[in-house]
Amino acid sequence: MNAAADGAGSPHTAPVLFPGHRWLRHLTYVLVSLAALGLSLAGTDEMLSEYKLGVVQGLLAGFAQGVALVLALRRPVPAWALSLTATAFTALTVRAAMDPLPTMNPLPGTTPGPDWPWNTTEVVVQAAVLLLVALRVPTRKALAALAATALTTFVIQGLVGAQHYSSTGMVAVAVCAVAVLIGTALRGRSEARTQLVEQVTITAEERNRRTLLEERSRIARELHDVVAHHMSVISIQAQVAPLLVENPSEELRENLDGIRQNALEALAELRRVLGVLRSENPEYPDDPYALPAPGTGAAPDAPQPTLDRLDALIENTRAAGLDVRGDVRGEVRPLAPGVELSAYRIVQEALSNALRHAPGSTVAVEVAHDPDGLRLFVTNSRPQQAAPPSPGAGHGLLGMRERAAMLGGHLTATRTFQGGFAVVAFLPRDGVALPDGPAGTAGSHGPGGPHGPDGPDGSDGADGSDAPDSPAAPGTSPSAAPEIIFPTGDATP
Repeated sequence: MNAAADGAGSPHTAPVLFPGHRWLRHLTYVLVSLAALGLSLAGTDEMLSEYKLGVVQGLLAGFAQGVALVLALRRPVPAWALSLTATAFTALTVRAAMDPLPTMNPLPGTTPGPDWPWNTTEVVVQAAVLLLVALRVPTRKALAALAATALTTFVIQGLVGAQHYSSTGMVAVAVCAVAVLIGTALRGRSEARTQLVEQVTITAEERNRRTLLEERSRIARELHDVVAHHMSVISIQAQVAPLLVENPSEELRENLDGIRQNALEALAELRRVLGVLRSENPEYPDDPYALPAPGTGAAPDAPQPTLDRLDALIENTRAAGLDVRGDVRGEVRPLAPGVELSAYRIVQEALSNALRHAPGSTVAVEVAHDPDGLRLFVTNSRPQQAAPPSPGAGHGLLGMRERAAMLGGHLTATRTFQGGFAVVAFLPRDGVALPDGPAGTAGSHGPGGPHGPDGPDGSDGADGSDAPDSPAAPGTSPSAAPEIIFPTGDATP
């Protein structure tokens, strides 16, 4: 009955009190059981003294109410039915005791008779059970239980009736109505809080999804120039190739014309896609700490940057108030255009985060060229002053990880022991993941997965700095993060 009223599939789906605190649940059961025992004894005494029932009948009637109270903790609907049935049966059984007294002229001040059809114990138990019913079942079903209680009271007292008793029907119905009202209000408040939590969860998921799409759209817009450049080169080469061959065959001319036509059509499609992607600007023009990047902001049609412009980026960051030290190691090798663009953007975002969250710090930027790819290290010292509130959207780490993952690389962001922050990234030279993964890495996304331990939307930590990943194990690759000592006043760097 209770499962049907709850809409549950089976009785074992009923909620449990204090699911995270078993001792509180056991304490509740003990206290309710003690209260039920006390009410049962009081009810039995009232049945024997007021209603003149036998011992067995009095015990059954009294303890039926105690059992209903304990049962209501897990099955309030059957408990309500048990309490109401026991009350009605008891009221009809003791109706004979409500007959007039033999004395025709009772003494002044004589009481009219015992409480009927509800005694004190029955009213208390029925109100408690209806309270739990209202907490557990929908409002319309709780009101139906209250209506059934009121109807039963009216039939017994109004239609069947008795003589020489103190009427308790109105009082009992009023007390039960108050209990249902309180339970309904508490249930409505609980449902509202549950819906609010669900809505917040849905909103967080949508924000995470929107943030991811914005970052991917931004990356797609930047890579458009790289792809468009290659398609333009293909078109020009296909147009020039027949002039480099003496007496080219007709088949060769047709194939080269087809290649050029396909390249031009691809360029046209790229322009259409770029127009759609640029219809919504995901940049943050209101962010006073943002480092303007070529290809975005006021000059969206400028060429996309490469590592050749890294020195200019470092100079801009120094002009903004940070002490930045740059270093390039290893033999410079040609890199895929997408790798250079992503490397520049990763360093740019890391410097922007240091400028935003670690004002007054010292930043070390190292670009290491390895035979298998490019390694980036951007490490800042402990901030020397409190960071102002950040007006940005706070998902820079998400974009950096997307760029590294797109090229088959990985990125790790972690706090340093000195109180600073470090961003370490590896990008394969050709933008294709190595067969066995880069040396000394735990996977293409680092220990924290594609999003690491950031918030669900890739947002910054509560203290204004990006949430760190698990730090990479030292000494796991030939190009492990360099040991850098910052002038922060720490006794042990």
